[in-house]
Amino acid sequence: MATETKSTSGLAFILGAVVVVVGGLVWYIYAGGDVPAQNEAEIQIDLPDGDG
Repeated sequence: MATETKSTSGLAFILGAVVVVVGGLVWYIYAGGDVPAQNEAEIQIDLPDGDG
């Protein structure tokens, strides 16, 4: 009986993980393929003049 409980728990864990992954993919596609919290940073590097 213990083996049957372990097998059921393992299957439930894997099924839960699959549900989370599929939910994440649906959210990603619904968001237009972009993560809403992600912003592209503008980086500007000013170098000193090389005159001297």
